Amino acid sequence: MAFQHIKVIYPTAPTRPYTPMKGALSTVWFDRYKISNDCPEHIESIDSMCRRLTDLINDEIKNDIAKNRILIGGFSMGGGMAMHLAYRFHQDLAGVFALSSFLNKDSAVYQALKKNESVLPELFQCHGTADELVLYSWGEETNKMLKSLGVPTSLHTFPNLNHELSRTEIEKLKTWIIKKLPVEATNE
Repeated sequence: MAFQHIKVIYPTAPTRPYTPMKGALSTVWFDRYKISNDCPEHIESIDSMCRRLTDLINDEIKNDIAKNRILIGGFSMGGGMAMHLAYRFHQDLAGVFALSSFLNKDSAVYQALKKNESVLPELFQCHGTADELVLYSWGEETNKMLKSLGVPTSLHTFPNLNHELSRTEIEKLKTWIIKKLPVEATNE
């Protein structure tokens, strides 16, 4: 995805041992005890990655990008990572997108938002109803919980879509990004 007026950065998750794969090395943002929404989060690996990704955000701020002009997001675990990063540590970003993503039922994100009183970044969420890896109900539950905690959310449902992206989903995301980050007027 490319835009004339927006710099896009695609960070890649590091290779690390991944418990659901019996400790085999995998390119994942953080470890999980299992792929489920009803188990504890592996908060140490999540927080470690939040610190690394915060460095990316800070680099952009040092390059004169206003924090309210920064969107973060991702697919699957990347979307979960983005929700942790934004709603726990960077609540003044322009927005968050999460595609085929979820948060665990007792997520640290929910705990952080219970204490929050500021305006939160909007969440743009998409999920396929045929997703067998990250169940649609997990994404839906995440959306409802975040909404109940003050996050402005939208959930776009894609019938028969498995754990994958679709062209329609990408087009909706692109439209949302342009709405959130319009071309800034220049003073001449």
